[in-house]
Amino acid sequence: MPLSTAAASPALAGRIRSIDALRGLVMLLMTVDHVREFFFIHAQVSDPMDVEKTEPALFFTRLAAHLCAPVFVALTGLGAWLYGQKQGGAAAAAGFLLKRGLFLVGLELTLVSFAWTFSLTPKTIYLQVIWAIGLSMIVLSALVRLPRPWLIAVGLVIVLGHNLLDPITIAPGQPGHALWAVLHDRGFIELPWGARARTSYPLLPWIGVAALGYAIGPWFVRAWEERRERLLLSGVFMLALLCVLRTVNLYGEPLAWSVGPSATQTVMSWLNFTKYPPSADFLLLTLGVGALLLAALEKAPARLVEMLAVLGGAPLFFYLIHLYGLHLLQLAARAAFGPNQGETWALPGVGAIWLLAVLVAIPCWFACRWFGPVKRASPWPWMRYL
Repeated sequence: MPLSTAAASPALAGRIRSIDALRGLVMLLMTVDHVREFFFIHAQVSDPMDVEKTEPALFFTRLAAHLCAPVFVALTGLGAWLYGQKQGGAAAAAGFLLKRGLFLVGLELTLVSFAWTFSLTPKTIYLQVIWAIGLSMIVLSALVRLPRPWLIAVGLVIVLGHNLLDPITIAPGQPGHALWAVLHDRGFIELPWGARARTSYPLLPWIGVAALGYAIGPWFVRAWEERRERLLLSGVFMLALLCVLRTVNLYGEPLAWSVGPSATQTVMSWLNFTKYPPSADFLLLTLGVGALLLAALEKAPARLVEMLAVLGGAPLFFYLIHLYGLHLLQLAARAAFGPNQGETWALPGVGAIWLLAVLVAIPCWFACRWFGPVKRASPWPWMRYL
């Protein structure tokens, strides 16, 4: 099997293609999930992970999309470490994290919010993954000054221990409600002008994920065989720990699993993890699989790695154009077939969701292939953030 360019190239000599490739892969899975949100309206359920109400094909499609946010946040931390190594260490990484974090928070409240609603005055502002990544970067800009063992300890305590905070709830109107909704308890925050904000991605667990991503940065100055071995071992360890925690059903996931009427439903129940905020089990599953995928991409065929890396090399650009493209496509369907909640124009099944995601990804891939060199050659500093 031919080695990828990531495997063949020394770390820090340029972009590590396996990292870009993994980022591109999870973005494709994200596209599938967003197609579901825009074009599967007639068959929507309140929670596509609801074992009792969701068909297995839709359940496992949503499960695959669970990889996206944890992998992307972890790679954000890793990317910050690599940036710091090229630019002068932790101080350079801290400055980059702070500026880019503020940029992403502003982007979530403007272009991203508009992409979902096409409204300049939405009644509800959804604070989603770009918001969470931006705030995680801002917090990480302070944490990177800690000694590496302390940073690892902070990340592990947050990722594995934050479920101990689950019993804490602060009702709307009580002091600290807004802060707790942002940090750990998904909810609504009433805004002064009559709108409200929905904290779709409570922040605290994502800080831990970003910290751990930054902490594994030194692996990527070693020979690729050594870092690949470490990725494999860490991935297997996380999945083994998940199996122990999930099987005993005592800690790590608020939703206990149970034996269902069929083997498929039992497996679905076992794999039904909480994402908002992400439980310890959710993060062990997704980060464990992510580590194994990154290890696999270190030794994947070069052509596959390069194709995926095109998307991963311009991730924010891809995120914006695919959201606007999907929303415009939905508006075109409504105009052609009527705005009747999708009964006449919604996709007929899960297979069609995957097919449309592929069709949407193809022009986005060509757009990213064009934009990547433009971004890297641009004299404008803000272009690096896309």
